[in-house]
Amino acid sequence: MTLHTWWLFVGVVFMVCGTPGPNMLHVLSRSVEYGARASVVAMAGCLSAILLLMSASAAGLTTLLLAVPGSFEVLRWAGVAYLTYLGVKAWRSPVAAAPDADRRDRPPAPRRPSAWVLYRGGFAIAISNPKAILFAAAFFPQFIDPAAPKPAQFAILLGTFSVVETGWYCVYALGGRSLARHLARPAVKRAFNRLTGAVFVGFGLALINARPA
Repeated sequence: MTLHTWWLFVGVVFMVCGTPGPNMLHVLSRSVEYGARASVVAMAGCLSAILLLMSASAAGLTTLLLAVPGSFEVLRWAGVAYLTYLGVKAWRSPVAAAPDADRRDRPPAPRRPSAWVLYRGGFAIAISNPKAILFAAAFFPQFIDPAAPKPAQFAILLGTFSVVETGWYCVYALGGRSLARHLARPAVKRAFNRLTGAVFVGFGLALINARPA
């Protein structure tokens, strides 16, 4: 792999990772709800799932999976169902009353989930997205020099992708923390929850048209 090829990879990955998607929206929503520190665990879940998919692609397992009849259909509809479930859950998420409201009428403040629950949520979102499987199978080989040892090249690409993806996660997490300060009013928070829910459902419906090449 030449330095020019690597810089080209960096540029493409920077644009791809920065594009809003289920993972970024999940990190943003976790930061809004529980704080930037809690979102770090969700980031780890998303990133580890993506790296697992890409490592499987490097080992040829993704191609084998896509060759099994019906396997991609199962993954696709599982992704549709899961993202739709997250959308409905976000839409119906309870909103605390305003600070000056009668305390007896307030629903309890949301408890911060355990680290395992936050990690599992991030992992589930990333691993259930069949578009990530297609991306892993089709994207990386374009930057691999077939005449050079492949393991070292995949390691460089995976490391580079991890750094860029994590950087964008941090941007969204910090944005979510800043956004949280403007969501103190119940009406605004409710609108945010419903917008988040609608976007998650939109991501789920978009998977219906996902097809392997």
